[in-house]
Amino acid sequence: MCIRDRVPPLPPESLGDPYFKSMLGLRYAYVVGAMANGITSVEMVEAAARAGMVGFFGAAGLDVANIEQAIGQLKQRLGNLPYGFNLIHSPGDPDLEFATVRLYLTHGIDLVSASAFMDLTPSLVYYRTKGIHRNVDGTVTCPNRVIGKISREEVARKFFSPPPAKIVNWLLEKGLISSTEAELSAHVPMAEMLTAEADSGGHTDNRPALSLLPTIIALRNQLVEKHAYAKPLCVGLGGGIATPEAVVAAFSMGAAYVLTGSIHQSCREAGTSDAVRKLLAQAGQADVAMAPAADMFELGVKVQVLKRGSMFPLRAAKLYDLYARHASYESINAKDRALLERDYFRRPFDDEWQQTRSFFQHRDPSQIEKAESDPRHKMALVFRSYLGQSSNWANQGEPSRQMDYQIWCGPSIGAFNAWVKGTFLESPDNRKTAEIAMNLLFGAAILARSNQLKQQGIRLPYQACQYVPKRLEEIEKRLC
Repeated sequence: MCIRDRVPPLPPESLGDPYFKSMLGLRYAYVVGAMANGITSVEMVEAAARAGMVGFFGAAGLDVANIEQAIGQLKQRLGNLPYGFNLIHSPGDPDLEFATVRLYLTHGIDLVSASAFMDLTPSLVYYRTKGIHRNVDGTVTCPNRVIGKISREEVARKFFSPPPAKIVNWLLEKGLISSTEAELSAHVPMAEMLTAEADSGGHTDNRPALSLLPTIIALRNQLVEKHAYAKPLCVGLGGGIATPEAVVAAFSMGAAYVLTGSIHQSCREAGTSDAVRKLLAQAGQADVAMAPAADMFELGVKVQVLKRGSMFPLRAAKLYDLYARHASYESINAKDRALLERDYFRRPFDDEWQQTRSFFQHRDPSQIEKAESDPRHKMALVFRSYLGQSSNWANQGEPSRQMDYQIWCGPSIGAFNAWVKGTFLESPDNRKTAEIAMNLLFGAAILARSNQLKQQGIRLPYQACQYVPKRLEEIEKRLC
């Protein structure tokens, strides 16, 4: 009996959940995750779509005008090819979150990645429920699809349950949805797809994938049975996906799809600087740390960032410590204030406040009113300004601020660098979104097939159980 008879061919497009792929119109069960501030750029989303995958534009941290510009570009470039946009939870700026939803509805953006949500918000429920209707055959259809990104079971439960009646009724009272939409919302989940987010870059709970994914899949099964949904629900895995071994492990555990982020930040299409790409390409798995998040600073929420080549994690932690211990900037001791003004702000606090004030005058004037009556809030806004600018300095490659670069990434970047060492992908100049994705999928298919042979008692040389990255042209020839 030949090997083909023992184990049938396994092309990369066979990996993952067929329903997930058909629902989004994909060839491959591969998602390029949304990295904020446009790091997952228009070019990266386009590259994913043209390769038979789906990418989400990194809208978090951008104003409505910039997001609208990206919408126009992707509509023009991609037409009916699949793509989506990020919707990040903004507890400090709910008006921006709502304005982003209105923008998506206005422009017909029917696929969003909902990230960093600790609870469901009126904005997200509005997006999901708007336009719900019954088809001719009586089935309920939601035109607006949500992929939630979660790391906690209690949040996953909310996403895989129908929209909360309290929020739905509020939307109905405000005239934002119709009575029909409100009624039909009880028959659908908030999200048809959830990404179990393990130890990822940016917002993360550093959860282990091996325990997180099975838990969320089991919860999905319970809720599908409880609510008797007419359509299947999908659970994918993100965080730590950086090698073919990780991809095949995810699919073996039942992931409908895999989602990647950190490794694509080092790609040519990423909306960041060559300086950042170079730092990422040199990183090891231990070169990451947790640091306070700019968008949820006062809540003590943290994000995972690169610590190699940057003092940002230490400096950001210092800011939160000072904020937690002091009621105002003036109450901080003179030595620490001098340190902040010399190394962080590089100017007097009052000058930094004026710049911060100018930003919020445009973004959210109510923050200025609160700051002028609450010295602690004023201090928080200035500290958040440093945190926010640090990611912009990184994306722009500002050479005078390299020690302040905030680069969101998880340990997966170290695993990826170890895998590609000595190959053409070692250099960030050669890293392209579709090429990396296809190497991960093609390698996973080969490893899955070799594992099946070993499980049938066939001994294979170790060379047959590892995969070395190949040029995209070579992969495409082998798939023909």
